[in-house]
Amino acid sequence: MRTLFFLGVMVTFGQGSRSVNVAVPGNQVWTDTAVDLNAGDSVTINASGTISFLGRDNSPDGAQRGWSDLVKAYPVNEAGRGALIGRIGNTETAAVFLVGAQKQFRAPRSGRLFLGINLAKNDSGSDQFQVKIQVTPAAAAPAARNVELPRIPRDILNQLSRRVVDKDGNKGDAVNFFIIGPEDKVKEAYRNAGWVLVDRTPKDAVLHGLLSTLSKQAYVEMPMSELMMFGRVQDFGYAHAEPLQVVKTRHHLRLWKSPYEIAGQPLWVGAATHDIGFERDQRNNGVTHKIDPEIDGERDYLGQTLNETGLVAKLDYITPPDPLREERTATGGSFKTDGRILVMLLAVDESPRAGRLGAAERPRN
Repeated sequence: MRTLFFLGVMVTFGQGSRSVNVAVPGNQVWTDTAVDLNAGDSVTINASGTISFLGRDNSPDGAQRGWSDLVKAYPVNEAGRGALIGRIGNTETAAVFLVGAQKQFRAPRSGRLFLGINLAKNDSGSDQFQVKIQVTPAAAAPAARNVELPRIPRDILNQLSRRVVDKDGNKGDAVNFFIIGPEDKVKEAYRNAGWVLVDRTPKDAVLHGLLSTLSKQAYVEMPMSELMMFGRVQDFGYAHAEPLQVVKTRHHLRLWKSPYEIAGQPLWVGAATHDIGFERDQRNNGVTHKIDPEIDGERDYLGQTLNETGLVAKLDYITPPDPLREERTATGGSFKTDGRILVMLLAVDESPRAGRLGAAERPRN
């Protein structure tokens, strides 16, 4: 067994595994652990110590949320204030997960492990957590993914609408992404990427908002309008949003299960847009959300967040017949696009995992 010190981090090498001790200070959001993971590595994290925030000490599991937390944006909304959190990779789209005092998982993808503190952007704590990270390499190096994107037959592309419609048949948002995979894998990918299922009705929103308030968690699942495809409203609506901005701005999408299968797996069709404010609804002179007219940015953002989970086997773009270029939504807002559709093939292997990375879902009523 050998012990080395690298940039203040103690690294111990054993037979086929390594152990790293890292101090995670409370006064910075993210700490580089200097631990590079490979997909499939088994990781065990144990944390001790306390950090102090607003004069109170809390453990790696985090402190109970207070009323002020209802208007704060935390990296992991369901976790306690000041809890130990992690992510693989240092990009803004990297999936953030709760670590707490102890966590075991298999790395869903390769990348550098970062640990941090579950605090709002302008908050800061003092002191530090002491963290031990043990990594056992996968039994075999993961095979390089050399997956080909299944071809979507031209006759299916011709039958799929390029636009969703409102209840009166007015054409709305552009269809700008497809997902190929079973429903459980679709839900897992969105959940691990930090997207939340929105409430379907205002009544659901009232009940869910009340439960969120009682648990001191910010409510971010505000319903979105219902649009139509395949003769029905969206099967699922997902959103990425900060609590203070959820009414005005949020990343969001609608998803429908199509009647088609590709390579033996369901084909899901979706429309993703980014709400950036309000504008006049030209159908009735009311107020409606204004979307970012550069909708390709939201399409690409969606792809990046799902790809960070390690659950996407292949991601690519296709250009359908008669691609859209510049149109208007059902409410009159304009948008433009390069016409390409993002296609994501989900990995459907059943390799065992030592725990999902994402924080536990809140009970839903």
